[in-house]
Amino acid sequence: MHTRRTAGLGLGLALLSALAFSTSGPFARSLIDAGWSAEAAVATRVGIAGLILAVPAAVALRGRWRVLRRNLGMVAVFGLLGVAAAQVGFFNSIRYLPVGIALLIEYLGVILVVVWMWAVHGQRPRLLTVGGSVAAVLGLALVLDLAGGGDGLDPVGVLWGLFAAVGLAGYFVLGARVDSALPATAMASGGMAVGSATLLLLGAVGLLPMHAHFGTVTFAGQSTSWLVPILGLAVVAGVVAYATGIGGARLLGARLASFVGLTEVLFAVLVAWLLLDELPTVVQLVGGALILTGVTLVRLDEPKPRPDPKDPDGTPAPAMTAG
Repeated sequence: MHTRRTAGLGLGLALLSALAFSTSGPFARSLIDAGWSAEAAVATRVGIAGLILAVPAAVALRGRWRVLRRNLGMVAVFGLLGVAAAQVGFFNSIRYLPVGIALLIEYLGVILVVVWMWAVHGQRPRLLTVGGSVAAVLGLALVLDLAGGGDGLDPVGVLWGLFAAVGLAGYFVLGARVDSALPATAMASGGMAVGSATLLLLGAVGLLPMHAHFGTVTFAGQSTSWLVPILGLAVVAGVVAYATGIGGARLLGARLASFVGLTEVLFAVLVAWLLLDELPTVVQLVGGALILTGVTLVRLDEPKPRPDPKDPDGTPAPAMTAG
C-alpha cells in the first residue's frame, strides 16, 4: 500500500510538472504580443528562476563546491544550448505558430539525439528506434501540412521550432552525461545563470534584439500587468515545474518520469486552447499523435539504465522536458 501511495504521489508530481511547463507558451505569447523580444523574455525568465533555484542549489553544494568547479564547462554548454538556444527557439517559434505545433516540432529533438548518437558515437539505432523515427517524421509532415491541404505553416516559425529541437537534443545529450555528484538544482540554476547572462550580453552589444514593454499586456483575453506573465514564466513554468519534476523523478525514477513528461505536449494543446483559443486541425492532431508515438517508441527502445544514480542531496537526475 505504501508503494502504491508513493507511486501515486510521484505520478501526480510528474503530471503537475508537465502541466506547469506547458504554460510557458501562453505566458510568453502575451509578452511577445505586447512588444517583448523572445530573447528578452527568455533572459528574464531563466534569470529569475535561476536566482530562486540558487538557494536550494547552494544548500545542496554546501561543502562540495569543488564539484561545481570541475563541472563548470558542462554547466556552461548546458546553459547555452539546453537553456538559451532551446527556449529562444521555442519562444520565437510561437511568434508564427500555434503553441502546440511549435512544441511538437521542438520534441523532434529526441529524434535528433538518435542521429547524433549514430553519426558521432556509432550507435546504430535498433528496429524500434527506426520505426519510431519514421513515425515522427510522418507526423511532422502531417503537422506541417506538406500535402498542401491547407495554408500550411509559416516557414520562419518552423525553422525556429527546428532550432529549438536542436537545443532540446543538446539538453538530452548533456543531461545524460552530467556528473552524478552534481546536484540537479545546481545544474539547473547554473545553466540558467549562464543562459541569461549570455543573452543579456549579446543584447547589450547589439547582436540580439533585447527589448521589453513594461506596461499592460493581454493574457487569456484580459488586460493585466507585465509582471503576471513574467512571474508565471519564472515561477510557475520555471521553479514550480522544475521542483515538481525533481520530486516526480525521485519517486518514479528518471525513466518513467521522462515518459510522463511527454504529457507536456497534450497539456500545451489544452492550455493554448483554453487561454489562446488555439486548436490544431484534425490532420495536425493526427500528426501530433504520430510524433508522440514515435518519440515514445524511441524512448522505449533505449537500453534500460542501471538504478538511477543519486545526487548528493538524494535526488536522481530529473526528467527532461521541453518547455
